[in-house]
Amino acid sequence: MANTHILTLRVDGALKKKLDQLSKATQRSRSFLAAEAIREFVNLNEWQIQEIKKGLQEADAGDFTSEEEVASVFKKWTKRAR
Repeated sequence: MANTHILTLRVDGALKKKLDQLSKATQRSRSFLAAEAIREFVNLNEWQIQEIKKGLQEADAGDFTSEEEVASVFKKWTKRAR
């Protein structure tokens, strides 16, 4: 495996058991499944951090939605929920 590194981590027994069951059911190694889970976690959190930073930049620039626009969207979604 080119450009891969070993990472050692500790998990509780219940999580290891679930990972083993998933590994068997999917015919994938624990290592593969753990790496996929970590990759998804990192991607999600990286995306969230980027969106927060963009939002803060917009707020610092004074780029806000008007109260009327917020009320319009809120009204649209509350009608569908009823």
